[in-house]
Amino acid sequence: PLKDSKFRISKSRYDSIDSYISNDPNNKPAYNDIPLVYDEDIYKNLSENGIDDLLARHISHLFIRDPLVIFHELLNIDDNESTDHFENLQSTNWQTMRFKPPPSKTSPIGWRVEFRSMEIQLTDFENAAFAIFIVLVTRAVLSFGTNFYIPISKVDENMKVAHHRNAVLNEKFYFRKSIFPQSRPGTPASGTPSGSPRPTPASLPRTAAANASADCSDEYELMTIDEIINGNPSKGFPGMLGLVNNYLNTLNIDIETRCEISKYLELIKKRANGTLMTAASWMRHFIHNHPEYKQDSVVSESINFDMVKTIEKINKGEISAPELLGNFTV
Repeated sequence: PLKDSKFRISKSRYDSIDSYISNDPNNKPAYNDIPLVYDEDIYKNLSENGIDDLLARHISHLFIRDPLVIFHELLNIDDNESTDHFENLQSTNWQTMRFKPPPSKTSPIGWRVEFRSMEIQLTDFENAAFAIFIVLVTRAVLSFGTNFYIPISKVDENMKVAHHRNAVLNEKFYFRKSIFPQSRPGTPASGTPSGSPRPTPASLPRTAAANASADCSDEYELMTIDEIINGNPSKGFPGMLGLVNNYLNTLNIDIETRCEISKYLELIKKRANGTLMTAASWMRHFIHNHPEYKQDSVVSESINFDMVKTIEKINKGEISAPELLGNFTV
């Protein structure tokens, strides 16, 4: 038992998500396979005031931590009118995704979900490519009703593996084999969506007892990033880019716009299959080949300065970086 602390917290504030919170029928209780540490008093208060179980656990889990920063002018505020006290804790839990309520009762901003796992890139073009890709993925998910659930424990393993050097090329990650709803007539197990309307929660009743005991180990497998992004035709898996392109095919987009979008998606494709370097690989390559680098893991001030100046020139279009951007121009 703990002597000096209230909670034993196994993960950092800066980590992958700790639980799934959706009431979607696809979210089986078995996927939340790691016990969640949460404040029982806060959970009880939320539950007694009508907050559903998954969301109550999520919020009470946020409150197991202390705030990192306190602003004097925000100490005494009306919690019925402002969410600043809540956001003080919410915004200092830096997980791969964040569920965000409206900032106030009168705000025009609605409920949001943030995708937070991506690192900033070296150029505006790359940042735009990943931003466009993620937005299109969210639209495709909403349009096709896809299912990407795997156990949280496998999400944690994926995050650990992702920190390995050259993981994008050398490692494999757990990913769901079948991402399209099984209940739609004519929908293949994992390939192209049939275009049938996505099922509603009412049409897919959730049996908690059955879901909790169901073995889901056959629902996912280890895949390379190339397979996850670009697909695996031999297994009928479309990949994330295949999903995005299927979504774009349902829209009435003019050729010029589609070509512009394709330019950004091509960068994602080539990063995933290894044709182009990632930002991390490019920086390592630059340092390793710098004349002052002594293969001792010491990045001197002059090496760092030269790298930053080179990145600046790439951003200004003064020099090209085909190994990073291919034929794309900044």
